[in-house]
Amino acid sequence: MEFKNIRLEKNEGIAFITINRPVVLNALSVETFMELSQVFDMVQTDDEVRVVICTGEGDKAFVAGADINEVSRQNAVSGKVFSEIGQNVFSKVENLGKPVIAAINGFALGGGLEFALGCHIRIASKNARMGLPEVSLGVIPGYGGTQRLPRIVGKGRALELILTGKMIDAEEALRIGLVNQVVEQNELMDACVKMAREMMTKGPLAQTYVIETVNNGLETSLMEGLKHEAYCFGIMMSTEDKAEGTKAFLEKRRANFNNR
Repeated sequence: MEFKNIRLEKNEGIAFITINRPVVLNALSVETFMELSQVFDMVQTDDEVRVVICTGEGDKAFVAGADINEVSRQNAVSGKVFSEIGQNVFSKVENLGKPVIAAINGFALGGGLEFALGCHIRIASKNARMGLPEVSLGVIPGYGGTQRLPRIVGKGRALELILTGKMIDAEEALRIGLVNQVVEQNELMDACVKMAREMMTKGPLAQTYVIETVNNGLETSLMEGLKHEAYCFGIMMSTEDKAEGTKAFLEKRRANFNNR
């Protein structure tokens, strides 16, 4: 399928999703959201795809934010819908069931940072700059930023970033736990692919349940989270992947998982 604002490429089990609007620093329009929704549906059901890497075209921006022209035209009713469109797409990313890595190359602001927050892993180049500057426009983050950022960096740091609208560099993002790793700009994609390849040696079904149990646990009590973990652990005991993984370990060889 051809997309206007997105490029999808696949290579040896990795799907590369690139926001391809460099003239506007890869800003997210409603049309782009619709295409993102489609492309994540595609990679979710594609058995050949094990890991997804998301990035932005060029070396200036991952995604510089939402399309401000569209934001400026919203009213109370359409604004709620506008927010829910982005929230639904980024929730789809978060609950994809396959690892999603954000390769943050340059600016990740507003909706761009919210996109990265929906990904499971964030690796940034040294030139990356991140923030949620919505208060500077007289609005609030609307694509999950007020909910995911506190869960990742803590309430105090999240409120500081959101209330001031300030932008931080990659090293500060690493210090507060917003990103997992910082690398040289020309090493960014290699670092993401390296992590993806490492993930691909592990059990894909197990990774699906890891994502489910972590996401579920963050939305419930510790006891409820533990119950769900035990339930999923029990399910895994009856899978072919568990049989293969334990057998391979005992035979001192690499496991050949089949996602069943």
